[in-house]
Amino acid sequence: MKIVTLDGETLPLQPQKPEWCSSWQFRASTAVDEIVSALTGATIAITNKVPLRAATLAQLPDLRYICVAATGFDCIDLDACRERGIVVSNVPGYSTRSVSEGVIAFIFALRRQLTDYVNSTRAVWPDSPHFCVHRQPVLDIANATLGIVGKGDIGNAVGKMAAALGMKVLFAERKGNKTVRDGYVSFDEMLTNSDVISLHCPLNDQTRQLIDRQSLSKMKPQGLLINTARGGLINEADLALALREGKIGGAALDVLSSEPPDRDNPLLQASLPNLLLTPHIAWASQSGVHNLLQGIAANLAGFKQNAPINVVS
Repeated sequence: MKIVTLDGETLPLQPQKPEWCSSWQFRASTAVDEIVSALTGATIAITNKVPLRAATLAQLPDLRYICVAATGFDCIDLDACRERGIVVSNVPGYSTRSVSEGVIAFIFALRRQLTDYVNSTRAVWPDSPHFCVHRQPVLDIANATLGIVGKGDIGNAVGKMAAALGMKVLFAERKGNKTVRDGYVSFDEMLTNSDVISLHCPLNDQTRQLIDRQSLSKMKPQGLLINTARGGLINEADLALALREGKIGGAALDVLSSEPPDRDNPLLQASLPNLLLTPHIAWASQSGVHNLLQGIAANLAGFKQNAPINVVS
């Protein structure tokens, strides 16, 4: 049985070859025009972000199983997989602790202005007439309000951690919903009442550019926006303008709409104030990587035993 890993270099550690695998091909990366040749004769494909769409799948008659090395599976055409009898599994929940801790770290960094103070201290402190230097206001985390969009595993974990720090937590109802479920507040109420907003919903037709100029205009002037979910949830040009004009207090993003991003992405401009960017690594703590590799191994073993787990198609 031939297994091909399409973009293995996206993982800091390689998945282990199963003992029962007769042919194991580890590819660090695979361009779109290389996918068909890379998977010719393969029974199993392991992909993180390399897309497998209908036109590609039609050229791979031997493919029977796709193991997505992630929780999100928007890179896979599920309808085409169902038509061709291809099973698709993901690895849900592997990064819950890693991402939720990353969000809390962002909250501390933004509320306490860590980036400004770290970057300025060596230059300005020696010339200070006093023992301290007051540049940006340092805000408390306790008693601040955190608005969370998405109440899955990660959203819930972030809410629990934030509550333990003394934050008030609001879960947002879906944007545009007229009925508000128990345990939620309306999307607009979340926007206007939150000191920090953290996004944890999937990217789909209903959530694409969920945060746009109109949404940003409803946030508090010192409100903060955090996104560790999908870059497409935000209109990036609108966010860049809001930051440049001081309409919101700041943002921290681990994801962008295209990855790697184009150099002319409006959020990569050096002039933007109070913006923290990290390269989609909130998931990659030691626990996150360990859980992901364990999940991949379990999915492969399940397929071999004709009882695949974490099936999404």
